[in-house]
Amino acid sequence: MDVIEKNLLKEVANLEEMPKGAYNIRKNGKGVERNTTSNIDIVTKTDKSGIDIIIKENTKNESVHIPVIITESGLTDVVYNDFYVGKNCDVVIVAGCGIHNSSNKKSQHDGIHTFYLEENAKVKYVEKHYGEGEGTGEKILNPETIIHLKNGAFLEMETVQIKGVDSTIRETNAYLCDNTNLVISEKIMTHGNQLAKTIFNVELNGVGSSTHVSSRSIAKDNSIQEFISNIDGNTKCFAHVECDAIIMDKGKVVAIPKISANNVDANLIHEAAIGKIAGDQLIKLMTLGLTESQAEEQIINGFLK
Repeated sequence: MDVIEKNLLKEVANLEEMPKGAYNIRKNGKGVERNTTSNIDIVTKTDKSGIDIIIKENTKNESVHIPVIITESGLTDVVYNDFYVGKNCDVVIVAGCGIHNSSNKKSQHDGIHTFYLEENAKVKYVEKHYGEGEGTGEKILNPETIIHLKNGAFLEMETVQIKGVDSTIRETNAYLCDNTNLVISEKIMTHGNQLAKTIFNVELNGVGSSTHVSSRSIAKDNSIQEFISNIDGNTKCFAHVECDAIIMDKGKVVAIPKISANNVDANLIHEAAIGKIAGDQLIKLMTLGLTESQAEEQIINGFLK
């Protein structure tokens, strides 16, 4: 791989060399590197673009890396990846997509990831999106995540997008059975005329199911963000959704929460806070010798940690 491709892999998956364990690296719409283990198999789909990741039951302390990079301008890449995680597993899955676009043509990646977690399986899923390049062509990323959790399963999902993506629609649909837990942490920063829309739909169908959705975002310049959450509590369950956003310049953020308690024992909470950086925070940092722009940078970095 050349310097640009190596940098994209580092940005989206923290890879400076081939990782240990199972991995599949996709470049410009094609798989270019793959490794499997005795417990984790990766199989190319025959009916559409994508792969099946099959993790045997009781697999623990292993990882799967499936980054995507795009350097070919004008390419629209759509991929379907399905994860089958066996009973009692405890694994880490690292995805993400990086686009380098130096032309006036649009480059786009739409990744549809579906997770099937069997009983008592545990997964940490990390997904980072990143764009770069001096061209005027748009860099578009539209991830869709579908989650099925069987009894006792746990999924922790971390998604990050803090640079270079012109337009994104990020949709997550989750269906939870008994005693399951879904934790989602989202961090987004937009600037220029960028657009970011996030949609979370969670159905708490099982007794003792729970979810915690957290979104932190910063909208700069003329960028626009929209956060939509739909939580259905259909039995004895718990949900906590929080959206915290900072607006700067002429940025705009819209939060649209919806929580539906369809059972007397459903306990659902939503919190949203949108506003500018507090003046006293800036003043405090500036008294320590920072300029206003340096103080803003410190606050932003701390907010997105």
